[in-house]
Formats: sequence, C-alpha cells, structure tokens
Amino acid sequence: MALKAMLFLFTSFLVFTATVSSKDEELKEVTYVKEPEPAQPPAKDPLYAPPPPVKTPPSQSPPPKAPAYAPPPPVNTPPSQSPPPKAPAPVPPVEPPTSPPLPPVKSKQDCIPRCDQRCQLHNRKRVCMRACMTCCDRCKCVPPGTFGNREKCGKCYTEMTTHGNKYKCP
Repeated sequence: MALKAMLFLFTSFLVFTATVSSKDEELKEVTYVKEPEPAQPPAKDPLYAPPPPVKTPPSQSPPPKAPAYAPPPPVNTPPSQSPPPKAPAPVPPVEPPTSPPLPPVKSKQDCIPRCDQRCQLHNRKRVCMRACMTCCDRCKCVPPGTFGNREKCGKCYTEMTTHGNKYKCP
C-alpha cells in the first residue's frame, strides 16, 4: 500500500514539473512591445512672451498665531499646617523558636531518629541517611533541623569530607 502511495506522489510530481517547464518555454517566446516615448514639448515661440508676474503691494503682516499648547498657570497652594508623619517604631528582630538541646548520642541506635528527622526533606533520603549515620557515629552529634546548623556539632561534623573533598555530613 505504501508503494502505491509513493508511486502516485512521484507521478504527480513529474506531471507538475513537466507542466511548469512547458509554461517557462512559452514565456520565453513572448516578445515585449516597447511603449512609445512621450512627445517632446513644443519649442519656445520667439513671438510669444509670457506675461510678467504681477506684484502685489505690501500689506500689513498677519497677526502672530498663538501657540497650539499653552501651559496652565502655576497654582500656588498654601503649606499645610499638619505635622509631618512620624516614623514607625522599629520592630525587634524575631528569632526562630529554639528547641531544647537533644540528649547526647550514646550509641548508633540514638542516631536513627535524629538522622531520620534530619533527612526527611532530602531528595535522596537513603544517601542522606547513610552519610548522617556515619557522621553521627563518629562525632556523636546530629544538628537540629533539616538543613544548616552544622556548626552546632563542632569541628568534627563540619570538617568531615568525602574523597572528592565535598562535605560528608548533611
């Protein structure tokens, strides 16, 4: 079926190109007729002289026109008698709620719930849990929250790196 469709398209293409090429040959045989040039204006007659231009007596000049846009006159308003507005009172910075310090990690079993909380929003939870468990086991600490606060666990947690010199602990 596809072969028949291809043959049909090929034959229609050949017919179309043959028709167009025959039209091109007909167009080449056509001769174009040149338009006649316009007639030259008649030569000046020596006996005919155009009348001299008529000069009009000077008259008063027309009055100057007003500009199309005139700015409005300035409006003078008396100063208001109200006192200037007072600046708003400064708002003390709001600190995030602090949770009580977690009890110290004594065994690997204490690391599981802390690392689970630390890695709950991570997009690769198993990788995060494995790294967190290693750091918790070595440093005996897991920082609070799901991100940041690494400095709360000290130098051991913040300076532990992988073989690629990236920070190991989440």
